[in-house]
Formats: sequence, C-alpha cells, structure tokens
Amino acid sequence: MKELLKKSDEVTRRNFMSRAASTFLGVGMMPAANELLSGKVYGAGAGASNLKQVPTAKNVIYLYMSGGMTHLDTFDPKPGAETQGPTKAIKTSADGVRIGEYLPRTAQQMHHACVINSLTSTQGAHEQGRYFMHTSYTLRGTIRHPAMGAWLLKFQDRLNETLPGNVVIGNASRHPGAGFFEAKFSPLMINNPEAGLQNSKRMKDVTEDQFHSRIDLAQKLDQKFQEKYSHKGVRAYKDMYDDAVGLMQSKDLAAFDLTQEPAELREAYGDDAFGQGCLLARRLVENNVRFVEVALGGWDTHQGNFVRVPERCDILDRGLATLLEDLHRRGMLDETMVVVATEFGRTPDINQNVGRDHYPKAFSAMLAGGGVKGGTIYGKTDKEGREVVENKMEVPDLNATIGYGLGLPLDHVLYSPSKRPFTVAHNGQPFAEIYA
Repeated sequence: MKELLKKSDEVTRRNFMSRAASTFLGVGMMPAANELLSGKVYGAGAGASNLKQVPTAKNVIYLYMSGGMTHLDTFDPKPGAETQGPTKAIKTSADGVRIGEYLPRTAQQMHHACVINSLTSTQGAHEQGRYFMHTSYTLRGTIRHPAMGAWLLKFQDRLNETLPGNVVIGNASRHPGAGFFEAKFSPLMINNPEAGLQNSKRMKDVTEDQFHSRIDLAQKLDQKFQEKYSHKGVRAYKDMYDDAVGLMQSKDLAAFDLTQEPAELREAYGDDAFGQGCLLARRLVENNVRFVEVALGGWDTHQGNFVRVPERCDILDRGLATLLEDLHRRGMLDETMVVVATEFGRTPDINQNVGRDHYPKAFSAMLAGGGVKGGTIYGKTDKEGREVVENKMEVPDLNATIGYGLGLPLDHVLYSPSKRPFTVAHNGQPFAEIYA
C-alpha cells in the first residue's frame, strides 16, 4: 500500500488521505485535513484581509439600483467628452465633487458621502452581476452564498430581539438571502412598503386565549418530532414560528407603519415604492434592524437612455437625499452606513437606440455615513469613462470595505454544508482610507 501511494499522483494521494480522515477521525476533520494536505491554509482566510477595526457603523441601508446604473449620467460625469451625451455635471455641497445634473437634491448632501468611481466587475450579465455584487462570489448551480446582511447577523446577531435583523424591500425574488446559512439569517421580504407587515395580526374571529391555545397545541404535537430529529432545519422551523409569534405581540411592530410619519416627510421621500421604502428603512434602523436593502429597478437602459435615466434619477434623488438629511437630523447617520450600488455600469459609447449597454469594466457606487469620509471621491476613470486609471476596486473589495466599517472579521472562515471554506468578502481587500 505504501509503495502504491508513492506512485500515485498528488490528487489520488489527497483523496485517499481525505477518505481515511473521514473514516478514522470523523467528517468534522475533513476540511482541516484537506487544508493540510493541499498546502493551503483556509483556516487563516487565505487571500482575505486580516485588517480589523472597531466598527464605525452599526447598521446598513443598502440602496440597490437593479439593472445596471449608468455611471456617466450619475456619479462619474465627463464634461466635454463625446461619450457624455447631453447630461451635464453640477456642483455639489462638497468642494471639487461633481455629479450628474439629474441628482440635484443628492448634490446638496454630498458633504456626507464618498463617491467611488473605480469599481470594476468580472460579471456582465444581470443575474450573475447582481449575485456577485451581493455575495462576492460568482453564481454557481451547486451552492447558494450568503449576502452581506446574513453575514452581519451571523457574526454580530440582531440588536432587537423581536424584529428581524435583515430586511429586503422591493422586488427581489432572486436575492441570495442567507445562502447556506441557517434560515434565521434570511431577510424578511417586503414587496410593498406602504402595506405594513402583512399577515402579522391575529384573525378577528380568534381571541387571544384561543390563539395561544392553538400555539401551545402545535408545540405539543411537534415536541416529540423535534426531540427525535434535532437537526438544524427542524430547529429553524421552530425558531421561525417563535419569532413570528414574538413579532405579532411586539410593540415594535409599529416600525412597519408608515402612517405614523408626518405627511410632509412622506411626500419629501417620494410618492413611490422606492421613496417609501427608504422611509421604512429609516424607521427599521431606528428600531435596531441591522441591515435593510431597498431596490430600485429600471436601470437597464439599452434604449432611450437620456429619457429613462432622468426618470430613474428623480426617484433615486428624492429618496436618497431625504434619507441622508433625515438620518443626519436625527443623529443616526454617524452609525448608519448608506450604500448605493448596482451590478455594473453602462457603456460610454451611445448605441444606435440612443441607449447604453452593459459595461462591467468601470462603474460607480456611493457610501455615506457610518464613519465614511464625506465630501470625497475615491478612484478615477479616464476622460471618457472607459477605463479605471486610479485605485481600482473590485466587487469583493467594495464588500470588504463595507464589512470593515461594520467591524466584521474578514478573514474568519465559515464552512458550507459541503465543508467548503468561505469568508465574508471572498478575497476582497478593504479600502480603509475611505473612512475618516
């Protein structure tokens, strides 16, 4: 046997040793055995950053521009360039920072924000790009990776015991959610922010005593099964019921009720799902919900870019600017990071349909609050917005930068059910200089 192993190739020897480890040492030793045999130390987070800091942000409001937001017409205008088209650049409240003319309200809040104009991605299709932006991993058919909100809860847990710690507002049916983590880290999906939390009240013809009696009966019926099959999935099912009942009885359920806000403030946010979603996000964060994502679609402007982008920007502008001002006025912006992100940019070249096509090579994002150095621009593209020429930031780097602000352990390895190692931002490196 010894001579046979010596003649075998490396992969065969490694497979044999892995199977031996599984047999004699138990399945729990498999990842460690593979790491030692391959020479790769995944336990140290190979390739991941070991930078640590005291968190400057407690919560995140993540505004996701689904469809691929054009960078040239929003945060990275190129005045005088042929690629710019009719969009003009305007001054902002931050010296030297200019953005597209379709965001005039946001321009007055730029002293709170850092514009990142050096993002680049390897994914040029919508589904793959969205998945990559949310998880730092490429889309695969064999595994589902956790999004940032799930990582935050996994490492730091909820701050409010009755409200969900992770919420997604808007049409996000393909959101990766908690990936391979437990179900309790999954986001609560809310399609209509103005409808409150659906199915959260007891039926009118059921008294409180009857309700509790039914819950107690269900628990008694499930008890033996739960004791016999004490698996993660079974426990997650029970936890879901416990959390739902706790939420139904909590006074914090009022956080979902937008009618408690003044009419003029609701109007300022915008009479649309995104604007009201931003207001709901502020209310949830105010009640210690850790991570809230609000989606705004419609950025896939292959046609009529200079008609559709102003429409999208007006919605974004109202919601984003009012959110920043509202958070600042309430003293919440220092501990709440607001992120504006998208899956990729749009081509500098304007196509025959007066549109811009997919362009992952260079695009923009924005960070504000949560310790971010306001009134700044990070990174740079060339004079036509085609190439990143300064401080290139890949998608995992952006997620690592967000995680750094939250104080997440970027090099801490967690294992999927198939015993593969993963870190919060894959091999992303945080750009710590973005923070004050």
